[in-house]
Parts: sequence; C-alpha cells; structure tokens
Amino acid sequence: MLNFLSLRRSLHYFRHRRLQISPTAAISKPPLNSPRPFCTVSPSPSSSFDSELRKYLGYGALVIFCGAATYYSFPFPENAKHKKAQIFRYAPLPEDLHTVSNWSGTHEVLTRVFHQPEDLEQLEQVVKQANEKKARVRPVGSGLSPNGIGLSRLGMVNMALMDKVLEVDKEKKRVRVQAGIRVQQLVDGIKEYGLTLQNFASIREQQIGGIIQVGAHGTGAKLPPIDEQVIAMKLVTPAKGTIEISNDKDPELFFLARCGLGGLGVVAEVTLQCVERQELVEHTYISNMKDIKKNHKKLLADNKHVKYLYIPYTDAIVVVTCNPISKWRGPPKFKPKYTSEEAIQHVRDLYVESLKKYSASEERDINEFSFTELRDKLLALDPLNKEHVMKVNQAEAEFWRKSEGYKVGWSDEILGFDCGGQQWVSETCFPAGTLAKPNMKDIEYIEELKQLIEKENIPAPAPLEQRWTGRSKSPMSPASSTAEDDIFSWVGIIMYLPTSDARQRKEITEEFFHYRHLTQTLLWDKFSAFEHWAKIEVPKDKDELAALQARLRKRFPVDESNKARRALDPNKILSNNKLEKLFSSLDMV
Repeated sequence: MLNFLSLRRSLHYFRHRRLQISPTAAISKPPLNSPRPFCTVSPSPSSSFDSELRKYLGYGALVIFCGAATYYSFPFPENAKHKKAQIFRYAPLPEDLHTVSNWSGTHEVLTRVFHQPEDLEQLEQVVKQANEKKARVRPVGSGLSPNGIGLSRLGMVNMALMDKVLEVDKEKKRVRVQAGIRVQQLVDGIKEYGLTLQNFASIREQQIGGIIQVGAHGTGAKLPPIDEQVIAMKLVTPAKGTIEISNDKDPELFFLARCGLGGLGVVAEVTLQCVERQELVEHTYISNMKDIKKNHKKLLADNKHVKYLYIPYTDAIVVVTCNPISKWRGPPKFKPKYTSEEAIQHVRDLYVESLKKYSASEERDINEFSFTELRDKLLALDPLNKEHVMKVNQAEAEFWRKSEGYKVGWSDEILGFDCGGQQWVSETCFPAGTLAKPNMKDIEYIEELKQLIEKENIPAPAPLEQRWTGRSKSPMSPASSTAEDDIFSWVGIIMYLPTSDARQRKEITEEFFHYRHLTQTLLWDKFSAFEHWAKIEVPKDKDELAALQARLRKRFPVDESNKARRALDPNKILSNNKLEKLFSSLDMV
C-alpha cells in the first residue's frame, strides 16, 4: 500500500515538472561561471520518468512475489481459508495449551500434554502409550518445589486425582495411600485411627509422591527425612510396567527409588510407617549465639523437634522446640507478657512510617495483615536496600521477642511454619556429627554465613532457617549415610519476591543468585554441603555445570541411578532437562 502511494506521488510530481519546463528553458545555456556538470549529456525528463516508473513497478512485483511465497510456504488449514484476516488482533492461546508454574512463580512451562489419571489402570495406559510414542510424561506433584523440578513443556502426568487412603493397619501403624494424596488430606484421613506422620515439612500441600521423591524433611535430630517413613512403593515404569518394591522386594532398587526424583517410575502407591497421634507443646523464645553455643548439644538431644531462626544484622536467634506433653506435668502454665496484637504492632508502625517515606499508599486496612504479609509489604517498598531490609529484620526480631511463649496442639497443627509469600530459596544439607557428639560445624556454618552477609552488604531478609534430621538410608538423599547415629543440618537462605513487577523481580533474582553464589563459593565445599533436590538450580555456564556434575558424582551414586533409569525408562519419557543436565552419563561428562 505504501509503495503504491509513493508511486502515485512520483507520477504526479513528474507530470507537474514536465508542464513547468518551457521550450526556452530547455535549450538555455548555463552561465559561464557555473560548475561543469558530472555528466555532459543531460537525461531528458521523459527518460527520468520512465526510469522512476520501472523502479516502482519492480517494487510492486517484489511485494506480490513475497506475499505469494509466504502464502504457499505457510498455508492456512483447509477449514480456515474462508476466514478473513483481521488486522491488529492477537490470537488467543489454544484451548489445549496449559500453563504450569511452581508456587513461587520462578519456573513456568507451556504444555499441550498434561495427564491426570483417576486410577491405576489409566496411569498404566498413560505411561504405556507415552513409552510407545517416546513422548515425555514427567511426573509433577503440587508444584511446590522452588526449582520446578517436576516441570516439562513436552508433557507431564499429575496424580492429584489419585488421592485416596487405601488401607489402614492400626495395629502396625501403617497406611497405604495413592501417591496423589496431599499431606493434609492424609493426616485428616487417618486421625480417626489415632495415627499421624512421624514428621512434617513446613507446609502441608505437597503430594505424598512428590514429598518423598525429592528428599523432603522436617526437623529433629532424632528423626530421619520423610523418605525414611516409606516401607513399600508401587511404581509404574515405562519398560517393566507396574512393580512393587520394598525392603524385602528388590531392596537395592527400593532404597534408590525412595528418593528417585521421579526418574525411575511414576509413584502410584506408597505404604508409610506412621506413629501415634500426639499433642505437642511448642516453646518459642529468643536466644543469642553465646547461649546457643553453650546449650546446643543439649537442645539437640533433649527435644524431639528443634529449629533455629537467625535474623541477619541482629543478635536475635528464635529457638522453637516441640515435645510431647508430659503425662505427669501436663501442659505448661504460662501467661504471655504481650498479646498477639501488641506483638505485631511494632511491625505495623514501621509499615505506616515506610509508606510515608516512600510516598506509597495501602488500600487495605493494615490491621488485616498477618505478620508475614506485613513483612512482604515492607520488603516490597525497597527490597534491595540494605538499610531498609535491616529495619524490617529488626522489626521482625521485636515481633518474636513479644511472641515468646508456649502453644499446645496436635503435631500436624504445631509443626507447620508460615514461610511467607513467593520467594527464592536455597537450602543445603551437611553432616553435623552424631547425636551423642555433635561436631558444632552447624553453628560454625551459620557464623560464617552471617559474617559473609555483613561483609558483602547483602540485603538478606529473615530468617536464616536451620533444622536437623537423622540420616537416611536412601542413597540419593542429601542426608544419606551408612552410620545410624549420624545427624545432618539443613540451612536455608531466602529472598522474597513480594511484588508482581517484572523489573523488580528480575533485580531480586539477580541479587539472590549473587548471594547464593557467595555461599556456594565460601561454604559448600568447606562443610560438605549439598543442596536440597527441590531447590538446586542448574547453572547456565558450561564450566559451572560440569563442576556441579562432578561434585554430585562424589556424593551420590549417579552411575547406579542412571543404570536404573536406563533399565526402567530407556526412552527417558519420565525425565526433563533438569535431570538430564544434573545426571549426565559418564561419557557425556
């Protein structure tokens, strides 16, 4: 269209020029002092007009040719050829295209293949057909893994519709469940039998199949990670169909598959060893590093559950212990010094003050916000300003000081923890001696981490969370060990993503990975620390990836795992890019 308009203007211009040229002007001589033209023969107006016409006709022909070539190279489907093109309209996403992201919104894929079988037979058909077509169906759970370990744009299978309690053995305290059941559903389903799980992670929304596959854990130096509660499994595999494994049936594969990262088979059913449902007393109080060093060994030995929450740029350490109610003494009699409203008021005051400072406004009543919501709101105002983050941390320390006290409740109610909003998190696991003789490396790790934060001026929010577990017999668990009395410490660093602003989230992400890189460089090798499987991120740099692969080989039986994967899933339909990069075969490395 533009070429056509230009052509019309050119024709009009030259017609006009021809009418203006008089016969006298056409033959008039130039002045004697005028410069000599480059070419002594002047073209006639008619030849210039013809040349210009040919040029624009050529442009028009080129446009027509390109349009025809595009049309026949990318034809419309037969049923769409009758439709007229509509300019400036965006095509909607196809109805069969699913957007799947993890909870923190840090990893996302678009896929056309998202299976949700309702029973074992449907699951077997999904896996069988995918294997025949060599089509990927990566197992994905509730999407709570910070690194999106279950995601694959080529296809996924989700077990959410297979969520039943199948069998309860009250005498042996065992339950058999479908793998898609969520932790809270399971706990609610077996409480009438007086049973519960031995330990819990911070939240309750994970599917059982997912929480065991990534080596998730609770806290308590006497308690192992959650995969140790598994005593039997039913896997649907691409090459060997449905198999049942346990300590008695193929124990080598059983222990490997308990923390198999979804790569050895789709977990269909799980048999768990449970414990009697108990009421616990939770004690929360503020301590400091001097007292922690003095009492650490006793705290690990005397408490069923214990964790420390360190608040960067302060001396405050929040200690949380949980133990069964004493049959003789009963629950503690304690009157809190402050009400919950008084405890949170300091955080509200800081938020009001910060809104004025940053010329911001808040539509909702701030009294409606929980503590973690207020923390997110505060951090969103200036998340990478160290001075601002320090003020938020100090307000958090004050909140915990005024929240000291006791709480009584069932274990599934007490052991949870409000982790806050969307976030980046890195959690490492490393040996901490034995229960009888803790080596204090766990405390040394934290001291060096806090020094690193302050030296590098990292805008690190709270908390630095530290928990402990016993060992796991699953060789792919970060807490795996052959020594029964070994204990392991788990330390998490965090940066929240309290905003939906893409630019701000990008800046926070870059700062977090700088933070993580510093801890990796200065602490991981020194303390033999390895990241949680649900939080490990694959490096983009080839040299860094090769170093990570070599490091994983020193800690985990990668070759044995790859061998089992080749036997059970030769076409790699259960894999994804993350697994392939982390566990490359030896010849690729």
